[in-house]
Amino acid sequence: MKRVSSNSVPSFRFQVQNLEPGTLNLKSLNLIFVHMNKISFFLLSCIVLLTQCNTHEPVTVKSPDGQVVFNLFSKGGQLYFNASFKGKAVLTDSPLVFYLDGEELTNSVSGKGSQTYSIDEQYFTRGIHRDAVNQCNGISIDFESGKNKIAFAVEARAYNDGIAFRVLVPGENVVRTPDEATGFKLPKGSIVWYHDMYNHYEGIHEQNEITQLKAGEWAAPPITVRLPDGSGYACITEAALLNYAGMALQADGQSGLVTRLGHAQPAGYPFAHDYNLSLAQELSIAATVTGDITTPWRTVIIVSDLNGLVNTDLISNLSPAPDSTLFPEGVDTDWIKPGRSVWCWLDGGERTVEGMKEFSRLAGQLGFEYNTVDAFWYRWTDEQIKDLVDYSAQDGVKIWLWRHGRDLRDPQKRKELFERCRRLGVVGLKLDAFSHESKEFVDLYQACLREAAENQLMLNIHGSNKPTGEVRSWPNEMTREGIRGLEYGRNQYEWATHNTTLPFTRLIAGAGDYTPVIFGERKLDTSWAHQIATALIFNSSVVIFAAHPQTILDHPAAEIIKDIPAVWDETIVLPCSEIGEIAAFARRCGNTWFLAVLNGNQERSIQFPLSFLGEGWYEASVITDRPADASAVKKERAFCRKNDSLTGHMRAGGGYVVRFQLKN
Repeated sequence: MKRVSSNSVPSFRFQVQNLEPGTLNLKSLNLIFVHMNKISFFLLSCIVLLTQCNTHEPVTVKSPDGQVVFNLFSKGGQLYFNASFKGKAVLTDSPLVFYLDGEELTNSVSGKGSQTYSIDEQYFTRGIHRDAVNQCNGISIDFESGKNKIAFAVEARAYNDGIAFRVLVPGENVVRTPDEATGFKLPKGSIVWYHDMYNHYEGIHEQNEITQLKAGEWAAPPITVRLPDGSGYACITEAALLNYAGMALQADGQSGLVTRLGHAQPAGYPFAHDYNLSLAQELSIAATVTGDITTPWRTVIIVSDLNGLVNTDLISNLSPAPDSTLFPEGVDTDWIKPGRSVWCWLDGGERTVEGMKEFSRLAGQLGFEYNTVDAFWYRWTDEQIKDLVDYSAQDGVKIWLWRHGRDLRDPQKRKELFERCRRLGVVGLKLDAFSHESKEFVDLYQACLREAAENQLMLNIHGSNKPTGEVRSWPNEMTREGIRGLEYGRNQYEWATHNTTLPFTRLIAGAGDYTPVIFGERKLDTSWAHQIATALIFNSSVVIFAAHPQTILDHPAAEIIKDIPAVWDETIVLPCSEIGEIAAFARRCGNTWFLAVLNGNQERSIQFPLSFLGEGWYEASVITDRPADASAVKKERAFCRKNDSLTGHMRAGGGYVVRFQLKN
């Protein structure tokens, strides 16, 4: 398959336009047969079915491998959809509901034509693995609303690892108000992992059978589903969120989850803390869109196992390729550099210019690339900031600065901040306290990302919603929060269960700034080995370590921690992994492999076959728990080949870390 850059367009596109219901003219048939060598036969079936779209017959789109099937059909005048995987239901009949200015468009519809296409490309990505594969079959179906004669389209795609659909409403220079109530009906027996919206996207996941969710319960995407009868996993979220409000979901009490846009979502505790009631009231009104309306993709990842779930490219595949003028080499654009950062906030340190110079000096000893300076820099002069930047550069360390979201809503203040940072040599900004998913705040995300890129600044967005494919569209977004991380470390809940849930829930959507690794009281029910493993398993293109850098340098496992990369060439989720119980990853960066395991709240021993290793001998540096002391580790050394295995003994809340270095 031809490799194309991340700025490429789909490798092939075939269109049949203005096909009236009940007709299939000779010209269209000739065109189909001319291109038959490029299009699978099922697309012809899609077109034939489209001629019957005023009946109950579905329009069907199948994945390239034929195992994922998406159906769109009309029932009682209402548009519905369903999806299956290997012949078993993933979504049962679910209503597709879209409103425009308070009127439903997706009821009493008539079909007006279709366009079919396929995509086959690869591009470089960042984080879980290096190479992203984008292969799908798609169809865009033109409709007219029977009540008000408004034209719109539904576009749907089927990938080998999921389905996606969106609504498009043309309208040049007109101002209209969209809303949605699309449902996702899951088969009974489905187990779901979800959290509420009280802390926006920084919640603790619950695990329930879908019929146990009460009507009105909130669920913040991504929502992970274990399908019944061992038929696989699904994950419901959205992609390509721009010029539109974000999507959360609300249970209907009947095995379904219903789309709720940003204005309808509760303004939770973080927003109340950082803003005010009058703004919350303003944002509770549905936002208008000027011109064409394109909803984000409503996405359902569908896979056989947890390895497929973690390695999916579906969200980034559905997101626009980056602007080549801002990112000429996509994720490899020269001023975008993944790395590790020290951070003075959770674990002590002097919050002065001199204190931050010391942090930068220690970061250099660790081999870390960055020092993230939090809010206490606000009163520093340009001369003080430049002094820190220049001092840090002597140790190969660059500076990030924190800024509150309130200071970003004014375009002039935002412009001045970004230009100041670039002028002083600051390379990145940690922007905080967005805390809302209204269109106004989504537009603010986009403005920040674009203007930061224009000033060659990387971003870490905190107090945020979930990622929706920004790693592809905006490669300068290195990570974002939208996750309950160590800043909540004094709360008394099962931290080990939370950490073994996150890799298969929130982190499926994209990078998460959990601020990993702490060795003091904040680690609560976890061990030192567990803490080290979080930095290896939790995906973030800039890993911001919570521990004081001197504490890391003094740690018995310092040499392993120094070697932890920020991005990976390959990731394998090992078969012993279970959501909320154990997360076991094998990850490769260059010729070096790591085995990292997060254990839940039960002591266990597991034998790990090393079949993921390449050929040759590897030196294994092992970090494991001391059974009697969570604040200690054992270090061991071994020589291994791919036909060997290692056994990890883990205490409750423990962990296991092995670095494999190729020796020949």
